[in-house]
Amino acid sequence: MSVEKNPHDIPEQQTTEASRKEPSLANVRHTLRTPLNHIIGYSEMLIEEAGERGLEAFSADLQKIHTAGKQLLSCINEFLDPAMMERALAGHVSKTLTSAGLFREAERDIRPLVADHGTDSKTASGRILVVDDNENNRDMLFRRLKNEGYDVSTVENGQHALAWLKSQPVDLILLDVMMPEMDGYEVLSQLKDDVAWRDIPVIMISALDEIESVVRCIERGAEDYLPKPFNPVLLRARIGACLEKKRLRDLEVQHARELAEWNKTLEDRVQEQVTQLERLGRLKRFFSPQLAALIVSGDAEDPLKTHRRELTVVFLDLRGFTAFAETAEPEEVMDVLHEYHAAMGKLILEYEGTLEHFAGDGMMIFFNDPAPVSDPAERAIRMTLAMRERVKELTIKWHKLSYELDFGVGIAQGYATIGAIGFEGRWEYGAIGNVPNLAARLCGEAKPGQILVPQRLLGSFEETVEAEPVGELSLKGFHRTITAYNVLRLRG
Repeated sequence: MSVEKNPHDIPEQQTTEASRKEPSLANVRHTLRTPLNHIIGYSEMLIEEAGERGLEAFSADLQKIHTAGKQLLSCINEFLDPAMMERALAGHVSKTLTSAGLFREAERDIRPLVADHGTDSKTASGRILVVDDNENNRDMLFRRLKNEGYDVSTVENGQHALAWLKSQPVDLILLDVMMPEMDGYEVLSQLKDDVAWRDIPVIMISALDEIESVVRCIERGAEDYLPKPFNPVLLRARIGACLEKKRLRDLEVQHARELAEWNKTLEDRVQEQVTQLERLGRLKRFFSPQLAALIVSGDAEDPLKTHRRELTVVFLDLRGFTAFAETAEPEEVMDVLHEYHAAMGKLILEYEGTLEHFAGDGMMIFFNDPAPVSDPAERAIRMTLAMRERVKELTIKWHKLSYELDFGVGIAQGYATIGAIGFEGRWEYGAIGNVPNLAARLCGEAKPGQILVPQRLLGSFEETVEAEPVGELSLKGFHRTITAYNVLRLRG
């Protein structure tokens, strides 16, 4: 297995015969240490289990086995340690900082951290996949991690690991370096090249003196490594640290996804509101603001659907407008209409009326539909009184220009059928029945400055308004005469 060169590696001229034999020595050390690692690992677990079950009588013998295994492992490490490693370290670090020394230093650093956090092995959580070709290694890690509270699965080689990941989610992978067919390097490379797997933390499993292999793995994206034999403190600490990083990374991804969803929702809402405003603006060209708002919001039943309701209807126009339009220049007629419509439209909006339609100088206004309002008849009277005062101001200007124009109004109240009238592409909101007809006929009978109402409507406001009788009116389309009154002013 080739190893990538590093600019900080030992110069080639310092390479000894022992270093050239390193691959074979590594295999020998690996072969001898593997069973010893199993003896040490299982004896540690048995010592712990004996303590938990109150079988202290077996502890002494188990401790002897554990100690003997550690001593024999130390001898193998010492006698089969290549001279190249000693020369590489000479002059750079103290002899006490050998690879084994580094692990002892790490254990001393990690042990108080684990104790300070009060790690409870029974409360740990996470899904761990162990990838190792040695059955005893897999079994030992499975037992240890299961006892810690983790959800553990094991596979015997890299191909099985990749197949497993296609169907099962995991939070952490323990990956052996030395495996037949597909070694740990190749598995790690495939994990980090795949978008679906690259964020899964990987801890490499290696022998103590495979430092170069560990460095290669970390450079390729491994999160950490575990030395053999598996020290319980290092095992717990490094797995816990990796799972915590994974948890924080998952939270970060989740928060980023939620933020993106919130931003998308906000964008959609803003776009929806912009669309509604644009639609509302278009509808206001044809309907009153109240009707347009109801259509856009959808808060009420379809306001354009044909329905029946009690209305107060106001019809108004300019007295003398026909004669004026026949003699005046078109530009003068348009200027008068512009002033008149602007002044009347402002008051219609102020009193929450619905402009049913306007044609030339004539306007029809509804109260109580499509948006219900309180006291619709009173609103209509107050609005028309305000209109009359505003027209008086306009007529002063018009008379100076020799425009003989004035103002007449008719108001009626009762039930009518209301809905959309027209055809596809051009709809208007209209009312059909005697009420709009009565308002239009009263307006036609009104003299300049008069606001005519039928007796029935006035009866509800005798204490509110002052009015004078006009008499019995014979109106086109009505078989009976209508008793009408002219509204003068509000009382008080």
